[in-house]
Amino acid sequence: MSHSLTLPFQAQRDFVEKGSLAATVTVPGTAIETTPHFAMEPLLAVKNVHLEYATDKSIVRATHDVSFNVYPSDRFILLGPSGCGKSSLLKSVAGFLPPHSGTIELDGKVVSKAGPDRVVVFQEFDQLAPWKTVKQNVMFALLASRTLGKKEAAERAEHYLHKVGLNRFFDAYPHTLSGGMKQRVAIARAMAMEPKVLLMDEPFAALDALTRRKMQEELLALWEDTKFTLMFVTHSIEEALVLGNRILLLSPHPGRVKAEINSHQFSLDSAGSPEFQATAQRIHHLLFNEQA
Repeated sequence: MSHSLTLPFQAQRDFVEKGSLAATVTVPGTAIETTPHFAMEPLLAVKNVHLEYATDKSIVRATHDVSFNVYPSDRFILLGPSGCGKSSLLKSVAGFLPPHSGTIELDGKVVSKAGPDRVVVFQEFDQLAPWKTVKQNVMFALLASRTLGKKEAAERAEHYLHKVGLNRFFDAYPHTLSGGMKQRVAIARAMAMEPKVLLMDEPFAALDALTRRKMQEELLALWEDTKFTLMFVTHSIEEALVLGNRILLLSPHPGRVKAEINSHQFSLDSAGSPEFQATAQRIHHLLFNEQA
């Protein structure tokens, strides 16, 4: 069922119905100004994508007719309950899972395989090579993809390790690092590739609450510094609101687009505010209390 919401003035900047453009919402008299997305071409265009995978007994449809655009410097969040296909969509954008139907385009070219212009940071801590040092782990992708030579790769690795606060751990091995530090290395490795889109699949879900908050702060600081384009998967409403400037809500299995939300006005500091809590409640209602 489609939604027709009548929202108060304060909430009009929060919710944008399926098929409209979140970034065109502005609020007169406030500091919130956004660039209309119709004035630029999308960096990433997902068009009517159906994703399926095979089990021993049947073919399972992960998503149904999903479409969305991601623009340069977006912090675009895929949010939905477990099993809605959000991680499958991210893997499809990465080139690991071809669509059953529909298309995914990056910079106007159809995505048909994995490539260095899309780099994934996963949830697992064991995504680093245990026999390589921190610096060598960051250099590895640059060298394996022949993006840079050894000297240039070392310089870039050090640059991004500085950015994630690991400048004193160049020669450390993964087994000596905490979970949060391992994720910092994985983020530095991904950032060092300077991809067109950084893809993150619930990267902080396995961390304790304090470390997770710190990692969220650091990710936002990195974005402020470089304005990279981010596509981030989470099942946490609060995390989606503080990290994203746009949030795509997906229905329970199979994942369908329910709504798109403009969340650029929120930050970690606003997490306890009445507006933040009211928006979180409305998202919960859209995800779980309405029929698809």
